[in-house]
Amino acid sequence: MRPGAVPLSARVQPALFTPDTDFISMTIAWYPGHMFKANKELAKLIQQIDVIIEVLDARMPSASSNPLLHKMRRQHHKPCLHILNKSDLADPASTANWVRYLNSQPGSRALANGKNSLLSTQLILAACQKLVTTEKRKYTAVIAGIPNVGKSTLMNQIAGRKLAKTGNEPAVTKNQQRVKLNDQWYLFDTPGVLWPRLEDQAAAYRLAAAGAIRNTAIVFEDVAMEAAEFLLRDYPEALKRRYGFQQLPDSAEQFMTELAERRACRGRYGVDWHRVSEILLHDFREGKLGPLTLEQPPEESRTQ
Repeated sequence: MRPGAVPLSARVQPALFTPDTDFISMTIAWYPGHMFKANKELAKLIQQIDVIIEVLDARMPSASSNPLLHKMRRQHHKPCLHILNKSDLADPASTANWVRYLNSQPGSRALANGKNSLLSTQLILAACQKLVTTEKRKYTAVIAGIPNVGKSTLMNQIAGRKLAKTGNEPAVTKNQQRVKLNDQWYLFDTPGVLWPRLEDQAAAYRLAAAGAIRNTAIVFEDVAMEAAEFLLRDYPEALKRRYGFQQLPDSAEQFMTELAERRACRGRYGVDWHRVSEILLHDFREGKLGPLTLEQPPEESRTQ
């Protein structure tokens, strides 16, 4: 990124999934000690590498882009290959728009990766090679991303063997590791990290809905209610297909109440809000609602 370039999060169109601030009772924050340490180590590592590979969630490329990482990029003038991961869970047209947009930015390239269209090591290294500006005998790249974005799975995919432990909970990878990919390229893996202050709480709710924030650090009921609001507005047909509604209620609370009835989420005192919230968030995270995209790139990058 050129000096003075505006980070991705500042250029994105207003998100589709935007919490109603009158409803929110919880401020989301999660920055454990190992992330502070990992960010310090990443800052040192970036000075030595040639290319940054940032793994993004294709459903929310802006919210899943680490502003600290891009501050380091600007400081050291490092190019970045953006991998829009989990693209099988995102709307294909929106993903194509994001790839087009990111490819138009200076010092930036983008590729989509999903279960049905896995990127090869050769394609990723070819994209990295196009980003470097000097000829060398050996190059190094660092792979970075937020927790639970699928970074470790992608690392194993690139290496062609299991190197990193994977899981559905964030903060699985704890330490850096260096891997030789071929005679020219080496790759550093890093732990998934967030940033100290999640000032954009709309983005924080998107991250929580996707599972990037540890479950113990969020209130499921709040996150699910906001997700229901968004889904009712922008993906009503997905809710009808998944849960068998002929006609959807007008409000998120009514929807969650009816879903609780359909899934027998009842407690001693009425609706078991936590259980029905788990159902909705699990279905979203696992792609059971179909391909969904929560935010769009700037208008000029979209297809007509």
